[in-house]
Amino acid sequence: MTSTRAKSEARSFQEFPCSKCGGKLEFNPKAGKLKCIYCGNEEEVPQDAEDVEEIAYEDFLETKKVKTVVLSETALEVSCPSCRARVTFQPPDVAGKCPFCGTSIVSKGEKAHPVVEPGGVIPCKITQKNAQTNVRKWLGNNWFLPSSLKELAQQEGMQGVYLPFWTYDAQTESDYTGSRGEYYYITENFSVTNSEGETEWETREIRHTRWYSVSGHVSRFFDDILVPATKQLDEKQLKKLSGWNLDQLLPYSPSYLAGFKAQRYQVPLEAGLITAKEKMQLALKNTVCQDIGGDDQTVNSINTIHHAITFKHILLPVWISAYRYQNKQYRVMVNAQTGQVSGDRPYSKTKIAIAVFAGLAILIGGFYLFANAKKSSSGTRRRVRVSLVQPSNPVSVQALLPPSPQFWGSRSIELNS
Repeated sequence: MTSTRAKSEARSFQEFPCSKCGGKLEFNPKAGKLKCIYCGNEEEVPQDAEDVEEIAYEDFLETKKVKTVVLSETALEVSCPSCRARVTFQPPDVAGKCPFCGTSIVSKGEKAHPVVEPGGVIPCKITQKNAQTNVRKWLGNNWFLPSSLKELAQQEGMQGVYLPFWTYDAQTESDYTGSRGEYYYITENFSVTNSEGETEWETREIRHTRWYSVSGHVSRFFDDILVPATKQLDEKQLKKLSGWNLDQLLPYSPSYLAGFKAQRYQVPLEAGLITAKEKMQLALKNTVCQDIGGDDQTVNSINTIHHAITFKHILLPVWISAYRYQNKQYRVMVNAQTGQVSGDRPYSKTKIAIAVFAGLAILIGGFYLFANAKKSSSGTRRRVRVSLVQPSNPVSVQALLPPSPQFWGSRSIELNS
């Protein structure tokens, strides 16, 4: 253990100048290598042959001697005056704007505070340009989005940030009680009336459940239960960024921090374990149901003992764009390993109001046309041409006809059908 920590300590404090010009090397996601910002020379990231180390949790509780380090010997740390996030960055980069809320940070950076040593890191694989492309696709051509949103998001830019996470491993032993349900069927006769009004008898199978009390024991090992160690981001957004492939974890090197920022963890190790155990308990319920068997199951109690608990502090990469629209905070994140996008999309109240009024106008107009069409169809007027011919014997009908001789002839009259 001592030699491993010594190697980790040496790794955490060494710097990586360019072997050709002595300039500053930054991690390049596209190449997966360190790249000189001056001459463009690319070099491999130095790695230890050893795997990412798991730390025994019980040892941490008993001795509190888990090594703490700064993420880099030259790293600086600032606190956002708005959201209070503590962000670590590597000079000559500057603090700039807070990646979580977009507030400009003007305070002078101080030497980064020690943290529980990162056990591993997933290097950034999605470039900033690709992240912006994914965000544009995510926004789409939604008419309800504010017209200025895409321009605003691009102007604010996207910042690369390593977020802190805890992972926990544990062997669990669980005693449970519950019930196993087994289905059985009873044939039932029932009467129906056919189309001719006659009564007929038919049969059907009615399902019932016979319950048996059960108890048992299950063992299950949990590997790398992931718990966010940040409070700056919404839990729902973080869940949407799931899909991390932790098999790609590499031993931490400060070279990955070059050109990126890192957030100091806000969730203590002990609190993270409580969350991890809750996640384990939900998964254990499914394991218990499988062990109970039968056609249906109920679980009354699960008493679990966790042992051989180990943990890691790891850093996972995201691209974040924080911006304000109409005095409200919005944030978009891109998983820098998979390219998956999660975030908030404001909608234009003006465009929504226009759409609502337009919809109402169409609805009212349609109703008006329908009413007029119905009225017209019920009272259609027809123009009929009638020829009135003077009878041969006008004396016999003289009392029935108007006295004027102009009455006789062709006339057009309108009749309501």
